[in-house]
Amino acid sequence: MGLIKDSKLKLIRSLYYDKQMSIAQIARHLGVSIDATFYFFRHHNLKRRGKKEQQAAAFSRKPLSFKLKNKLTVSDKELKSLGVTLYWGEGYKAGETVDFANSDPAMIRVFLNFLRKICGIDKSRLRVYMYCYSNQHPDDLIVYWSGITAIPIQQFTKPYIRHDYQLGKEDKMRYGLIHIRYGDKKLWQILIKWIDEYKSRYA
Repeated sequence: MGLIKDSKLKLIRSLYYDKQMSIAQIARHLGVSIDATFYFFRHHNLKRRGKKEQQAAAFSRKPLSFKLKNKLTVSDKELKSLGVTLYWGEGYKAGETVDFANSDPAMIRVFLNFLRKICGIDKSRLRVYMYCYSNQHPDDLIVYWSGITAIPIQQFTKPYIRHDYQLGKEDKMRYGLIHIRYGDKKLWQILIKWIDEYKSRYA
Protein backbone atom coordinates (compact mmCIF):
# COMPACT_ATOMS: atom_id res chain seq x y z
CA MET A 1 0.00 0.00 0.00
CA GLY A 2 2.86 2.34 0.81
CA LEU A 3 4.34 1.87 -2.65
CA ILE A 4 0.96 2.63 -4.25
CA LYS A 5 0.59 5.82 -2.19
CA ASP A 6 4.14 6.89 -3.03
CA SER A 7 3.52 6.20 -6.71
CA LYS A 8 0.29 8.23 -6.69
CA LEU A 9 1.96 11.09 -4.84
CA LYS A 10 4.80 11.10 -7.35
CA LEU A 11 2.30 11.10 -10.26
CA ILE A 12 0.29 14.00 -8.86
CA ARG A 13 3.44 15.99 -8.14
CA SER A 14 4.51 15.46 -11.74
CA LEU A 15 1.12 16.42 -13.17
CA TYR A 16 0.84 19.55 -11.06
CA TYR A 17 4.40 20.88 -10.85
CA ASP A 18 6.04 19.56 -14.01
CA LYS A 19 3.16 19.42 -16.51
CA GLN A 20 1.44 22.46 -14.96
CA MET A 21 -1.98 20.78 -14.96
CA SER A 22 -4.78 22.34 -12.92
CA ILE A 23 -6.41 20.51 -10.02
CA ALA A 24 -9.56 20.05 -12.14
CA GLN A 25 -7.47 18.51 -14.94
CA ILE A 26 -5.72 16.19 -12.47
CA ALA A 27 -9.08 15.08 -11.09
CA ARG A 28 -10.31 14.25 -14.61
CA HIS A 29 -7.03 12.52 -15.43
CA LEU A 30 -7.31 10.28 -12.34
CA GLY A 31 -11.07 9.79 -12.62
CA VAL A 32 -11.79 11.20 -9.16
CA SER A 33 -13.72 14.20 -7.84
CA ILE A 34 -12.19 17.65 -7.46
CA ASP A 35 -12.95 17.53 -3.72
CA ALA A 36 -10.97 14.29 -3.41
CA THR A 37 -8.05 15.91 -5.22
CA PHE A 38 -8.14 18.96 -2.94
CA TYR A 39 -8.18 16.62 0.07
CA PHE A 40 -5.16 14.75 -1.29
CA PHE A 41 -3.25 18.07 -1.62
CA ARG A 42 -4.11 19.09 1.94
CA HIS A 43 -3.39 15.66 3.37
CA HIS A 44 0.08 15.53 1.80
CA ASN A 45 0.84 19.24 2.37
CA LEU A 46 1.34 19.86 -1.32
CA LYS A 47 1.90 23.55 -1.94
CA ARG A 48 -0.60 25.01 -4.39
CA ARG A 49 0.19 27.73 -6.90
CA GLY A 50 -0.57 31.37 -6.13
CA LYS A 51 -2.75 33.51 -8.39
CA LYS A 52 0.12 34.68 -10.58
CA GLU A 53 1.49 31.16 -10.84
CA GLN A 54 -1.98 29.87 -11.78
CA GLN A 55 -2.25 32.49 -14.51
CA ALA A 56 1.21 31.59 -15.81
CA ALA A 57 0.32 27.89 -15.80
CA ALA A 58 -2.97 28.56 -17.62
CA PHE A 59 -1.08 30.65 -20.19
CA SER A 60 1.47 27.88 -20.75
CA ARG A 61 -1.37 25.38 -21.40
CA LYS A 62 -3.11 27.67 -23.88
CA PRO A 63 -2.90 26.15 -27.39
CA LEU A 64 -0.93 28.02 -30.03
CA SER A 65 -2.79 29.82 -32.81
CA PHE A 66 0.26 29.57 -35.07
CA LYS A 67 2.79 26.99 -36.26
CA LEU A 68 6.36 28.14 -36.75
CA LYS A 69 8.14 26.81 -39.81
CA ASN A 70 11.13 24.81 -38.57
CA LYS A 71 12.96 23.81 -41.72
CA LEU A 72 13.89 27.09 -43.41
CA THR A 73 15.26 27.43 -46.91
CA VAL A 74 17.76 30.17 -47.75
CA SER A 75 14.83 32.28 -48.98
CA ASP A 76 12.90 31.57 -45.75
CA LYS A 77 15.86 32.67 -43.63
CA GLU A 78 16.06 35.93 -45.56
CA LEU A 79 12.33 36.49 -45.08
CA LYS A 80 12.61 35.75 -41.36
CA SER A 81 15.47 38.25 -41.02
CA LEU A 82 13.44 40.88 -42.86
CA GLY A 83 10.33 40.24 -40.78
CA VAL A 84 12.16 40.41 -37.45
CA THR A 85 14.07 43.52 -38.52
CA LEU A 86 10.88 45.24 -39.66
CA TYR A 87 9.21 44.47 -36.35
CA TRP A 88 12.26 45.67 -34.46
CA GLY A 89 11.95 49.02 -36.24
CA GLU A 90 8.19 49.47 -36.65
CA GLY A 91 6.51 47.02 -34.28
CA TYR A 92 5.08 47.58 -30.82
CA LYS A 93 7.39 46.05 -28.20
CA ALA A 94 5.61 47.15 -25.02
CA GLY A 95 2.29 45.35 -25.46
CA GLU A 96 1.33 41.71 -25.70
CA THR A 97 -0.13 41.77 -29.23
CA VAL A 98 1.82 41.64 -32.47
CA ASP A 99 1.24 45.13 -33.90
CA PHE A 100 3.15 46.38 -36.94
CA ALA A 101 2.39 49.89 -38.23
CA ASN A 102 3.42 51.37 -41.56
CA SER A 103 2.17 53.30 -44.58
CA ASP A 104 4.45 51.62 -47.13
CA PRO A 105 2.56 48.89 -49.05
CA ALA A 106 5.79 46.98 -49.79
CA MET A 107 6.76 46.82 -46.11
CA ILE A 108 3.25 45.70 -45.20
CA ARG A 109 3.39 42.91 -47.79
CA VAL A 110 6.80 41.71 -46.60
CA PHE A 111 5.74 41.62 -42.96
CA LEU A 112 2.55 39.73 -43.81
CA ASN A 113 4.54 37.23 -45.87
CA PHE A 114 6.73 36.72 -42.81
CA LEU A 115 3.69 36.13 -40.56
CA ARG A 116 2.06 33.76 -43.02
CA LYS A 117 5.04 31.78 -44.30
CA ILE A 118 7.46 31.75 -41.35
CA CYS A 119 5.14 32.10 -38.35
CA GLY A 120 2.30 30.02 -39.80
CA ILE A 121 -0.42 32.27 -38.37
CA ASP A 122 -4.17 31.67 -38.43
CA LYS A 123 -5.16 34.19 -41.12
CA SER A 124 -8.65 34.61 -39.68
CA ARG A 125 -7.14 36.17 -36.52
CA LEU A 126 -5.49 39.03 -38.39
CA ARG A 127 -6.95 42.47 -37.76
CA VAL A 128 -6.23 45.76 -39.52
CA TYR A 129 -6.57 49.16 -37.87
CA MET A 130 -6.34 52.12 -40.26
CA TYR A 131 -5.34 55.68 -39.48
CA CYS A 132 -6.10 58.49 -41.94
CA TYR A 133 -7.15 62.14 -42.30
CA SER A 134 -10.69 63.42 -42.75
CA ASN A 135 -9.90 64.81 -46.22
CA GLN A 136 -9.30 61.25 -47.38
CA HIS A 137 -11.93 58.60 -48.08
CA PRO A 138 -11.73 55.87 -45.40
CA ASP A 139 -13.98 53.38 -47.21
CA ASP A 140 -11.90 53.64 -50.39
CA LEU A 141 -8.67 53.30 -48.40
CA ILE A 142 -9.94 50.17 -46.65
CA VAL A 143 -10.71 48.63 -50.05
CA TYR A 144 -7.22 49.61 -51.20
CA TRP A 145 -5.50 48.07 -48.15
CA SER A 146 -7.67 44.97 -48.32
CA GLY A 147 -6.29 44.41 -51.82
CA ILE A 148 -2.71 45.05 -50.71
CA THR A 149 -2.90 42.77 -47.69
CA ALA A 150 -5.29 40.09 -48.99
CA ILE A 151 -7.16 40.51 -45.70
CA PRO A 152 -10.98 40.60 -45.96
CA ILE A 153 -12.66 43.93 -45.24
CA GLN A 154 -14.58 42.22 -42.42
CA GLN A 155 -11.27 41.94 -40.52
CA PHE A 156 -10.70 45.71 -40.58
CA THR A 157 -11.66 47.48 -37.36
CA LYS A 158 -13.16 50.97 -37.13
CA PRO A 159 -10.55 53.43 -38.48
CA TYR A 160 -9.12 56.39 -36.62
CA ILE A 161 -9.78 59.63 -38.56
CA ARG A 162 -7.82 62.80 -37.80
CA HIS A 163 -9.39 66.17 -38.54
CA ASP A 164 -6.28 68.35 -38.21
CA TYR A 165 -4.95 67.84 -41.73
CA GLN A 166 -3.18 70.63 -43.64
CA LEU A 167 -3.93 71.34 -47.27
CA GLY A 168 -0.26 71.56 -48.17
CA LYS A 169 0.40 67.99 -47.02
CA GLU A 170 -2.03 65.97 -49.15
CA ASP A 171 0.75 63.61 -50.23
CA LYS A 172 1.73 62.74 -46.69
CA MET A 173 0.36 59.26 -45.92
CA ARG A 174 -1.40 59.20 -49.28
CA TYR A 175 -3.11 55.92 -48.43
CA GLY A 176 -3.22 56.44 -44.70
CA LEU A 177 -1.34 54.22 -42.27
CA ILE A 178 -2.34 50.77 -41.09
CA HIS A 179 -1.59 48.54 -38.11
CA ILE A 180 -1.34 44.83 -38.82
CA ARG A 181 -2.42 43.16 -35.59
CA TYR A 182 -2.31 39.55 -34.46
CA GLY A 183 -3.60 38.87 -30.96
CA ASP A 184 -1.39 36.12 -29.60
CA LYS A 185 0.92 36.90 -26.69
CA LYS A 186 3.03 33.80 -27.32
CA LEU A 187 3.86 34.88 -30.87
CA TRP A 188 4.62 38.38 -29.60
CA GLN A 189 7.02 36.87 -27.04
CA ILE A 190 8.76 34.87 -29.77
CA LEU A 191 9.20 38.00 -31.91
CA ILE A 192 10.70 39.88 -28.96
CA LYS A 193 13.00 36.92 -28.27
CA TRP A 194 14.19 36.91 -31.91
CA ILE A 195 14.82 40.66 -31.74
CA ASP A 196 16.86 40.20 -28.55
CA GLU A 197 18.90 37.47 -30.29
CA TYR A 198 19.64 39.88 -33.15
CA LYS A 199 20.64 42.57 -30.63
CA SER A 200 23.06 40.26 -28.84
CA ARG A 201 24.54 39.11 -32.13
CA TYR A 202 24.89 42.36 -34.05
CA ALA A 203 24.34 45.37 -31.76
